[in-house]
Amino acid sequence: MVTTTAAATAEIPVPAEAGSKIPAVIPTVPRELPAVVRRTLPNGLRVDVVARSSVPLVELRLRVPFAGSGLVHLAEAELLAETILTGSSRCDRVGLATAVQALGGSLRAGVDADRLAIVSSALATSLEPLLALIADVLTTASYPDSEFDGERDRIVEDTTIALSQPAVIAREALVRRMFGDHPYGSAIIPPSVLSEVRVERVRSLHAARVCPGGAILTLVGDVDPERALDAVEAAFGSWAGTAAPGHPPASVATAGPILIVDRPGAVQTNIRMGGRALNRSAPAHPALRLASTIFGGYFSSRLVSNIREDKGYTYSPRSSVDHHQAGSRFTVAADVSTDVTGPALLEILYELGRMAVLPPEAEELEAARQYLIGTLALSSATAAGLAGTLSGLSGAGVGVEYLRDHPRALATVTAADVQAVSAELLAPSGLVTVLVGDASKITDAVRALGAVESA
Repeated sequence: MVTTTAAATAEIPVPAEAGSKIPAVIPTVPRELPAVVRRTLPNGLRVDVVARSSVPLVELRLRVPFAGSGLVHLAEAELLAETILTGSSRCDRVGLATAVQALGGSLRAGVDADRLAIVSSALATSLEPLLALIADVLTTASYPDSEFDGERDRIVEDTTIALSQPAVIAREALVRRMFGDHPYGSAIIPPSVLSEVRVERVRSLHAARVCPGGAILTLVGDVDPERALDAVEAAFGSWAGTAAPGHPPASVATAGPILIVDRPGAVQTNIRMGGRALNRSAPAHPALRLASTIFGGYFSSRLVSNIREDKGYTYSPRSSVDHHQAGSRFTVAADVSTDVTGPALLEILYELGRMAVLPPEAEELEAARQYLIGTLALSSATAAGLAGTLSGLSGAGVGVEYLRDHPRALATVTAADVQAVSAELLAPSGLVTVLVGDASKITDAVRALGAVESA
């Protein structure tokens, strides 16, 4: 595990106030990079193994490329992920769950616009039987009729409930406004589309897209890497198929008017803002992460200090930089009482504008720097955390060196760098704004801050 380098930490001042009862922050201890042992199988599956003997477990993360366009593809992918563990040539749902439990493990599946994920863990001594179970699912998943219809109906019901939640409505409105018809323009599939999916379509999708080509398997745990690679090759060697093309680049729409999605009678307004961001390989990415953190990325941020601690408008305002495979985004979120919607939006715009035109103070820059370096260390401190981190990085085409190079890059970012990237990406004039609330009560209040349109 690597958190930062000696050179990097040497440049980070450690605040220590005379007479303070709070212990001084100890600089992050440099650690060795995880040794990744890699093998690409003849069928195209890439396997990364890291030996970590702290606990007698092995963590497994499998990413299968799953890009596709249109709501029908997204609906079929969602139902595939929800039902892939309901049966195979060897086991039915109960049999599979029982077999995994007998290995002291867990197994689950999920999907997003970029990839199908298989996530598992087990006692390290059970790696080979665990791999055999997963390989059986990948190559012979049966999607029993008796299981599929019930699962589809459950997901339709869950989705219907989710779409009644204001936070979900706000998220959907924001990504739709930002990405339009691109697959990133929706995270929730309409129930009407889900309900039309038939099991035959899911079986066909599995046959066409659950393939080793372009897939990446990450193993972290108490294993011998070469023996683990041999075990993977023995279990997955007969898995066949080629990768599908990825998404086209996801561009973000220009800001436009403030979009109000009406929820008559709503006592809260869900404020969401978003814009383009830089991927992890961009030279200014560390500065952008620091800018987002200073603005609203943690509890000591300007946004929390202003509209939560000082004004009391909201409980948990926040900002973040998130990465898809074909694009990255910066987002802001705050849920406020209806009667303070205008003032809260004004303060958010003020803080974004302050980021864009003034460099941060040295103290707040250093605090954000320490926070990011520390949280990166924590994210890879456990086998599960390291497996998840490495899997996410590999999916973005970023190597394990990120764990060493990113803290080093954070340590060299200046206040001028943060101001420059904020001017480019955090300026309010470049961000899409969506409000979900009672339009009759909030429209006039926010009209003074910009043009308004209704959904």
